Amino acid sequence: MSEFKKRDEFIPYNKPDITDAEIGEVVKTLESGWVAKGPRTVEFEKEFASHLGAKHAVAMNSCTAALHVSLLAAGIGKGDEVITSPMTFASTANTIIHVGATPVFADIDYKTGCIDPTEIEKKITPKTKAVVPIHYSGEVCDLDRIYETADRHGLFVSEDAAHALESRYKGRLIGNRLKGTASYSFYATKNLTTGEGGMLVTDDDGIDAKARIWAGQGMSKNAWNRYAKGGTWRYDICEPGFKYNMFDIQAAIGLKQLARIGSMQERRARIAAKYQREFAKIDAVEQPFVPDYAKHSWHLYVIRIVPELLTINRDTFIEELNARNIGTSVHFIPVTYMSAYTKRYGFKKGDFPNTDKHFERIISLPLYPTLTEEESDYIVAAVRDIVEKFHK
Repeated sequence: MSEFKKRDEFIPYNKPDITDAEIGEVVKTLESGWVAKGPRTVEFEKEFASHLGAKHAVAMNSCTAALHVSLLAAGIGKGDEVITSPMTFASTANTIIHVGATPVFADIDYKTGCIDPTEIEKKITPKTKAVVPIHYSGEVCDLDRIYETADRHGLFVSEDAAHALESRYKGRLIGNRLKGTASYSFYATKNLTTGEGGMLVTDDDGIDAKARIWAGQGMSKNAWNRYAKGGTWRYDICEPGFKYNMFDIQAAIGLKQLARIGSMQERRARIAAKYQREFAKIDAVEQPFVPDYAKHSWHLYVIRIVPELLTINRDTFIEELNARNIGTSVHFIPVTYMSAYTKRYGFKKGDFPNTDKHFERIISLPLYPTLTEEESDYIVAAVRDIVEKFHK
């Protein structure tokens, strides 16, 4: 057994990487007199679209808003069915219900944690109108197979890219050359943060125009600048829309984060490479599988324990990590386990066996740019120590 020494300081699961650049831009924004949606939000949209190589980007107050608006703009509504994965945060499925449609779940590919294209095919009915594939943890869905199925059945595809900023599929960034939409999250834990926030990306002019109306209280185009010089007080309410817009204080942070995304990603990749290398040496731990067609964004680093080789389960493993001063999380408790879904739709354990097996084994470990070499070394040592202590 290797010798393990417990550290005194707690390693949090996540810490946002905020520098003087972001702080300074926020101060400038506050001093500018324009703190609601304004020129910085517009600039952030343009810079984000350019970064991805996309035609349009619509800044919103959350990825949830972007997912909701994506379906609204595509005309998804009452009586429709939308296929998605149970291995996601509830917002992905909630937004399907919010437009009046019914969420239909397809099991995951156990190797990647992403929705299985073969399972999608099995769930298609005459009522199916869309698919919402989730790029889980920054892993990438098998998009060619998903879009081939969608094209054959005439389905709209709304990619949940909350975890996938800087992920690549066959060399291209997620969000590049889109047929439908992609929705991004800028929550505090994400690879790029604005505190809260999101972005809807599309190459479709019609989707873009409708999304801006739905996200802006249903107001006619460019009504946000009605208080500025040259703006007009006249506007129309085109749809009964939502208050989903991003504002300039958020965008100020986003602009500086976007300028640093390359260096932040390099740091994430270095830590992930260490984890991949070291955990491959531990038989009771499965490290993430990355297909040849994908480049992982490393938003999350999700290990799976192998309970057949241990005397403890996943929950106790987490407790042991916490006892060693390491913060963790679990991504995710399947949506189909939640009472809002079991009561409404009657889901039960066993309906999605790959999701069940995945959930029972997963632990998300700390991975963020400000995590030090000493801290990541310690996390590896702690996992190894627990496995050695509780190995069968």
